[in-house]
Amino acid sequence: MATRLLLLADTHVPKRARDLPAEVWRAVEEADVVVHAGDWVDVGLLDELEARSARLVACWGNNDHGELRERLPEVARTEVEGVRLGVVHETGQARGREERMSAEHPDLDVLVFGHSHIPWDTVTATGLRLLNPGSPTDRRRQPHCTYLTATAAGGELSDVVLHRLPPRR
Repeated sequence: MATRLLLLADTHVPKRARDLPAEVWRAVEEADVVVHAGDWVDVGLLDELEARSARLVACWGNNDHGELRERLPEVARTEVEGVRLGVVHETGQARGREERMSAEHPDLDVLVFGHSHIPWDTVTATGLRLLNPGSPTDRRRQPHCTYLTATAAGGELSDVVLHRLPPRR
């Protein structure tokens, strides 16, 4: 069996955008598991994603406070089709990230993170895959707003695709 994943981070709704782009909501409806790596900003989006997702795995970010921190963990962990998946907002600076995250999360196959708004896809020397989907609402200095999709099956993560969103009007 294969499980379709949607990976999001740094949505910053409603500060950076009033809502998620329509393309992202379509991806939510198509996904078996939605993963959100923090910086929601408002609990309303958490409520809506919980209601519209088949399954949500999420953590809080540095811009999340109050009820978001009460309802979400700092690090979320789950297993999807034999893939040991973790979700955290911050991993520190890019330099040395692979070594730090391998040491901090030796029990994971994949770690999804956010914070930088910069898409990232690397595999550490220990085999840990690090994925940052960027942001679907706040591109900062990136050329596009982005998110990731992937497939989990048989203990493997495959079909990892970075989706670039058209500019907002």
